[in-house]
Amino acid sequence: MNDQAGDPLNTLEILITQLHSMWENIVSLLPSLVIALLFLILTWIVARFATNIADRLTARTAMRPSLRELVDTLVKIAIWAVGLLIALTILLPDLTPGSLIAGLGVGTVAIGFAFQDIFENFLAGILIMIREKMRIGDYISCEGIEGRVEQIMLRETHIRKMSNELTIVPNSVLFKNPVEILTDKERRRHEVVVGVSYDTDLEQARSVIRAALENSEVADDGKPIDIFACEFNSSSIDFKLRWWAGSAQRDMHESRDIVIRAVKRALDDAGIEIPFPYMTHTFKEAIPMVSGGD
Repeated sequence: MNDQAGDPLNTLEILITQLHSMWENIVSLLPSLVIALLFLILTWIVARFATNIADRLTARTAMRPSLRELVDTLVKIAIWAVGLLIALTILLPDLTPGSLIAGLGVGTVAIGFAFQDIFENFLAGILIMIREKMRIGDYISCEGIEGRVEQIMLRETHIRKMSNELTIVPNSVLFKNPVEILTDKERRRHEVVVGVSYDTDLEQARSVIRAALENSEVADDGKPIDIFACEFNSSSIDFKLRWWAGSAQRDMHESRDIVIRAVKRALDDAGIEIPFPYMTHTFKEAIPMVSGGD
């Protein structure tokens, strides 16, 4: 009976003893905790100071803004990684840098498998920025995605279509697949096909088309104008017209519009027919066949 009555007192004494032991451990840990907090504050100051220095140094170079941000981020991450490692070592003396690094190594492998796509896009973004071939404002085409590069970030690239929709493309797609940069140079070659009837004098047609292109003033004077008879079509002989003009997408549409209207007008004035390829076939289908009968 006395033992049962003493059990609550023993439990209370054990609890008080444990709390007292925990309090002593916390008090003994306070100096290390204060030093670790002070070191983290120092790390924050050093990180800001180093980032400002890195930003000033990169500002003197021709780096794109996104690459400068990457350099600042890497400097900040490196300083904080070292600061946190030292703070943990101060707070937990039994935790050596070697054991911590070994633990981080195992954890990094696990995290790498879990976030493989994120790291792949991150690395692709770094390589795209270092390559510096694709710039903001370029008009590109990749895997059916076509538009103007609006922003290049570490993980993704923003591409604005001509119809104003925004497409967010993972950087790994742009890095692993062929990318056509249509505005890499200020001028690029454009082409269009025009057909003339079979009874046309081809030399006369070529001269008329060339004169129309030269008089349209849309072609670059420093580049040649090519006019090639390229194909015997079903109802026409086709010429391929090639000229150089602005590389922007709107320049392409405007120059094609001017060339097509100028060539059509010149051929009409010269009496040269531009045949309708399927006019005869369509006309026959529109009129039902009438079979004779007895």
